[in-house]
Amino acid sequence: MVSRFFVLLLLTGVGAIFVSLMFGYVPDNALNLTARYYAENTVRDTGAANIVAAIVVTFRGLDTLGEVTVLFLTAAIVGLVLAGSQQGRLRREQPAPGELLVTGTRLLVPLTLLLGVYVFVNGHLTPGGGFQGGAILASAVLMLLLADPLREFSHQLISAIESISGLVFVAIGLLGMVYAGGFLDNRILPLGTLGDLISAGAIPVIYSFIGLKVGAEFSSMMVNLSETEEP
Repeated sequence: MVSRFFVLLLLTGVGAIFVSLMFGYVPDNALNLTARYYAENTVRDTGAANIVAAIVVTFRGLDTLGEVTVLFLTAAIVGLVLAGSQQGRLRREQPAPGELLVTGTRLLVPLTLLLGVYVFVNGHLTPGGGFQGGAILASAVLMLLLADPLREFSHQLISAIESISGLVFVAIGLLGMVYAGGFLDNRILPLGTLGDLISAGAIPVIYSFIGLKVGAEFSSMMVNLSETEEP
């Protein structure tokens, strides 16, 4: 009874906070100094049509590096925690996947991979980017696991893609410090013409490796989880 009272009291307090925030919210009538600089100068400084992508990859590149690092640590922890329960994957009897499921997977997986690549390659032009494209790549792996839960994937290949992508990402950032204005500065490559696929300097390259890294990390977690299913 006492525990329920405290839970109710906690929920009431949290609700009161949200209500006060909702009724006390006053939208800004103008952009602050930083946001105004981004809105007015991002296209000129980076050559990217997608201002959000330019901010995430260049102006706040260290934040993106931190987010990718957190995701890597999450994937590594999942792998380490589940390693003890992966002592030889046991094959078990299960009904063969239906023809419709297998055929659909064969059709959709290549298209899903293509969509993921499209999203992060065009991240500087349209909504999307490395994280979104990487998640789409990982969804193709999930689709394969749903069609055949016992499918085996190469951990070495996934690890190699993740590691190489991460190293290249950091290397591009360091090149920005040497040849441009700072870490992950995209001006190490020509900015090109606004709106063209090959434009915005190194942003498409950076997003491509972020997409591969994120896709590999998500895939690694899903494969590790699938390999610990009870027989």
